[in-house]
Amino acid sequence: MGIGASIFLIAVGAIFAFAVQADLGWLDVSVVGWVLMLAGVVGLLTTLYFWNNRRRTVVATPVREDRVVADRVVPVQDDRVVEEYREVRRPRRTV
Repeated sequence: MGIGASIFLIAVGAIFAFAVQADLGWLDVSVVGWVLMLAGVVGLLTTLYFWNNRRRTVVATPVREDRVVADRVVPVQDDRVVEEYREVRRPRRTV
């Protein structure tokens, strides 16, 4: 139920509860009006609650970058320094 439908139920309920002076015998129009107003207020509060939750929720996705890290590695082999580079590549993941 949206805001418009809730306000409509409140208005129709108020008309039935305060403006209509009908005696149907088996149906009390005033009680029907109060029930409609209550249903409208509950619908309005529920709609506003869910709208407020929707606006507050923030979904942040991390930014993926392709990086090539070049660390200088100085290994020792047979008492001599061997210079080489090691590249570390991260696999590309799709989101």
